[in-house]
Amino acid sequence: MVISIGADHAGFKVKEMVKKILLEKGIEVIDHGTFTPDSVDYPDYIRPAALDVAKGIAEKGIGVCGSGIGAAITANKVKGIRAAQVLDVEMARLSVEHNNANFIALAERLTNENEIKKIVETWLNSKFEGGRHQRRVDKIE
Repeated sequence: MVISIGADHAGFKVKEMVKKILLEKGIEVIDHGTFTPDSVDYPDYIRPAALDVAKGIAEKGIGVCGSGIGAAITANKVKGIRAAQVLDVEMARLSVEHNNANFIALAERLTNENEIKKIVETWLNSKFEGGRHQRRVDKIE
């Protein structure tokens, strides 16, 4: 599996933590930065991660900013991306099971590191239920 990630300065610390978790699981990571905690604009890092997913370079994507809102909005502007702002484990599970989310937006300022670890684990292990949910995903597309 390949996961593309990107973050702004407000998500830098969590991006680095998530990257380490993914690498320890043997998941290949494409890291679009940022690579320092210096102030930057989140679309410059989130959009390339979302494009990797849309182009099939990566199977999934993760964006991190302070609230997760800007990351989700940016990723969802890319055709083929179904990004969900995920603040807890239940949202992570439902984003996949019901919405087949291929991109999650995490919030460094709103979600503690232990919860983020659980979110990533849940998101990776959840499966799309299909059925009536497929009909809805088709309508989104």
